[in-house]
Amino acid sequence: MHSGPSAIQVRRAGPADAGLLAGVHAACFARNWDASAFTPFLAAPGCLALLAAADADAVPHGLLVTRLAADEAELLTLGVVPASRRQGAARALLTSAIGELRACGAKRLLLEVEDGNEAALGLYRSLGAAAVGRRPHYYAHGADATIFSLAL
Repeated sequence: MHSGPSAIQVRRAGPADAGLLAGVHAACFARNWDASAFTPFLAAPGCLALLAAADADAVPHGLLVTRLAADEAELLTLGVVPASRRQGAARALLTSAIGELRACGAKRLLLEVEDGNEAALGLYRSLGAAAVGRRPHYYAHGADATIFSLAL
């Protein structure tokens, strides 16, 4: 169990947590992943899935999934349920992931952010991420994404 800002507890998710991850994801995103979408990530080498909660016994309210290939990681998803946002869970998840990715030899983390998602943009920039590209119409609803790179 990792501890992050605001005493948010972060833990690794395992294969038994696919349904829990899907529930958190559904509360965060209109286009959500079901348990069967998480199962391959939870079993794959190089994938890191984390859950965040207010304390060790609480229901998780945030999640993060990354995939590592050689020395480069990709942030596949990061979300916090609306009622728990702006309390440090996303920062705690990302900080924990950065530590684990560094320990595995990752040199940078790549991610996409929807244009207009000011909370996410602020978080990534505060950790040193820099915009390196764009993906027009990246999201299903037509929004563009900015690609960020975070040196680890």
